[in-house]
Amino acid sequence: MFKKYFTPPEAQKRLPLIKKIVGEILEKGKALKGMVAHQTGVELPQECFRLQEEIEDLMRELSDLGCFYKDWNFKIGLVDFPARMGEEVVFLCWRSDEKTIQWYHGMEAGYPGRKLIPEDLL
Repeated sequence: MFKKYFTPPEAQKRLPLIKKIVGEILEKGKALKGMVAHQTGVELPQECFRLQEEIEDLMRELSDLGCFYKDWNFKIGLVDFPARMGEEVVFLCWRSDEKTIQWYHGMEAGYPGRKLIPEDLL
């Protein structure tokens, strides 16, 4: 189903690079939202399209690493890492304001269904 399944320690090991990429996504996403919100004409400036392409490239970079960006409002920088807990496929869930990966949720539960990762798996 996914090309990679992470253990919590594997996801944590990738976190410094993920943090850097997510920081760039948030910065560019906020800039893009600001430009679009203040646009009064019919045609968007070329800068909007450049920023959109850069954001898409960064999201592809995350996908190539095996994780997925989930914050389309560019507010909390949410990333999911596919994982297995026993026989269940879940997502390890990290927000850009969290120092470590401590949470997971079921495939259908999403962010509101986050639970702490059991200590023995960290």
